[in-house]
Amino acid sequence: MKQVEILVIGGGPAGLCGAINAAKAGAKVLVLERNQELGGQLIKQTHMFFGSEKQHASTRGVDIATILFDEIEESKNIEILKNATVLSIYDDGVVTAEIDGKYTKIRAKRIIVSTGASEKTLAFPNNDLPGVYGAGAVQTLMNVHGVKPGDNVLMVGAGNIGLIVSYQLMQAGVNVKGILDAAPTIGGYLVHASKVRRMGVPIYTGYTVKEAYGKDYLEKATIIKLDENWQEIEGTEEDFDIDVLCISVGLSPLGELLWQANCEMRYVGMLGGFVPVRTENLETTVEGIFVAGDVCGVEEATSAMVEGYLAGLMAASSLGYEMIDFEERREDYLQQLKSLRSGHVGDKIRAGLDQVTIKTEAAAI
Repeated sequence: MKQVEILVIGGGPAGLCGAINAAKAGAKVLVLERNQELGGQLIKQTHMFFGSEKQHASTRGVDIATILFDEIEESKNIEILKNATVLSIYDDGVVTAEIDGKYTKIRAKRIIVSTGASEKTLAFPNNDLPGVYGAGAVQTLMNVHGVKPGDNVLMVGAGNIGLIVSYQLMQAGVNVKGILDAAPTIGGYLVHASKVRRMGVPIYTGYTVKEAYGKDYLEKATIIKLDENWQEIEGTEEDFDIDVLCISVGLSPLGELLWQANCEMRYVGMLGGFVPVRTENLETTVEGIFVAGDVCGVEEATSAMVEGYLAGLMAASSLGYEMIDFEERREDYLQQLKSLRSGHVGDKIRAGLDQVTIKTEAAAI
């Protein structure tokens, strides 16, 4: 059985930042990543980030990934195992995983779960035709493998992801015929919507997909307008000749391991689904299990990274490893998260967090 001080499950932005901070504090860290590459969503993101200098504002996601990779490589306290799928977290703290095809047991003193989220889908006739993709799959094809998913695309979802991926498709020479969203207004930032509108792409709000068509692959899709009760309005159909239908209708936190570990979970729609109850220090109701990133509730990658730093700091501290400026760092991370969730854009996130955050004396200082 492999013995580790801190086990990080998931090598995306939250997990990498958690590992970096825990290692800086002096703890020995093992990171398990199920894919063959680290970085999660960062290696797909060619757009520049918002936020402050601390959150790598004006830096592209792929470049932020490189910065984190360099820090990981320089650390003597971090071990990385890729192609490693965690199977279970047992009551006695033992974690099992399949690593390069071999069944492995790991006993960790502390665990940081940063498993991220999965894409939601949309129900309509023929939604399983080849050519119907999730936005994450399209980003992987284009930005990781350099493969165009098709020639003519209809984007479903006008949130930040849908708008950003639409722009990236156009940069790759793909014809984006339109963007639609069932909501009456655009969900993403107006700066992203303005970019695609300036390039002549129409945005249809209050519309959904009625049906997709094709024999062996996607050839056409019909959209239809919705009324104020989200019911289809007959006679408002529009057809699009396309070979790609890109679905970007949100994410669901991947909390299966937390359920298995008996962490208290609550359904909070504003955070994407079932999320763990935790302290402001990101420790769950099971002592020694911390969380960070989209598994806590779907937000931007900037928030995931800050949560990762906080979780790494607190997991290491719980083992007796404390940086000289521990209190300053902790307060700084909490303030960064507060800032990222401020304003009208963060209303839903703040309301959702109020339902799952346990106030502690340490967090109240």
